[in-house]
Amino acid sequence: MICTKPQLSGWDKRIDIISQFLADIADRDRDRLAVAEVLRSAEGIAGFCAANAAAIDEEGCFPVEEFRRIKEAGLLSVALPCDRGGLGFGIEVGRSWPLLELLRQIGYGNLAVGRIYEGHLNAVQLVGLFGSPAQIRTCATDIREHQRLHGVWNTESVDGVKLLPLADGRYRLEGAKTFASGAGYIERPIVGAALPDGGWQMVIVPMEMVRTRTDTSWWQPLGMRASASFRVDFSGVELTDAALLGQPGDYYAQPWLTAGVSRFAAVQLGGAEALLDCARSHLRERGWGGDPYQRERMAKAAIACEGGRLWLQGSAAQLDRFLAGEGEAEGESLVAYANMVRTAIEGHCLEVMRLVEKSLGARCLIRPHPVERLVRDLTIYLRQPAPDAALAQLGAHVIAQEAPARNLWNDALH
Repeated sequence: MICTKPQLSGWDKRIDIISQFLADIADRDRDRLAVAEVLRSAEGIAGFCAANAAAIDEEGCFPVEEFRRIKEAGLLSVALPCDRGGLGFGIEVGRSWPLLELLRQIGYGNLAVGRIYEGHLNAVQLVGLFGSPAQIRTCATDIREHQRLHGVWNTESVDGVKLLPLADGRYRLEGAKTFASGAGYIERPIVGAALPDGGWQMVIVPMEMVRTRTDTSWWQPLGMRASASFRVDFSGVELTDAALLGQPGDYYAQPWLTAGVSRFAAVQLGGAEALLDCARSHLRERGWGGDPYQRERMAKAAIACEGGRLWLQGSAAQLDRFLAGEGEAEGESLVAYANMVRTAIEGHCLEVMRLVEKSLGARCLIRPHPVERLVRDLTIYLRQPAPDAALAQLGAHVIAQEAPARNLWNDALH
């Protein structure tokens, strides 16, 4: 006897379509609630970060309690794909703005915490983009079940890391990384290493399974003290080819490399907003709010902060377009827009620093005034690599386009 699947009647088909539609709505509602809960949790964590920032503002410190709360709130998993227990922040359509808003909030609380957290999300996205199915599964397990903190360590000096092939699919690392934020606490750093043929290979290093040497004396910065950005020597570490992430050169693949600058720009903007709020509180406490010049400076600082938020919103819209494959959202255009966002937000942050320092005077640059720490941290964090190259790429893109200036990026958004 042959069994066949019963055919749905017209009414049954309509019921099936309606049921699926309602299920889709329920899924979307659950996702929206989850995103809202993440942002609410981040706001509370940012408040603690701000209150505790002075206590951990020392070389060698790490924001232990801050990251305990971040882990407890489930914020380590937000950049995982939805089918891996995450929320797809930064990698799925409609989740670009929540990512930047989350980072802005954490940066508002403490720029050092924001720097390390942004590095974690960057690493998770790199695994999602370039990892094998096994690596993506492992990353999800490491985060959901073991709460392992990830990071990206790519900066180095003359003794940079090299990846030397051995026999039987094994490799040995030689050399060190600098500015390794979260050293001693990052359990899964992605380390860039030079191959003998000149290629550049990402490697996922399971820190609890290898022996490295950390130089804490290297980190004696003006600001960002609590980011624990030490020098880490990987010489002698041996790994299998299962640790290799993607293909040689994938780290520099566009538009992903440059599109990611919006993440650190969001953290920076959070620091600028914290500066503005500190200045406003100081003016009210001193009774200086009626001074017309102070009002002018605070107005300009507010304009700068709001301008930064609008740039982030534009960046999120451009990334969503690219992820959706809509219109003319080519990779080069996304890269140019990201470089524009990075440059604009740097300018906004510098303007807020200038205005706040002028409003409050030298007393705000003496410890323990919170402005003193925020200015130091933001000064260091704003010094991101290759600012001139970013402007050059943007300018070249603008010159090459034949569309009117008003349509360079916004035509497909309306």
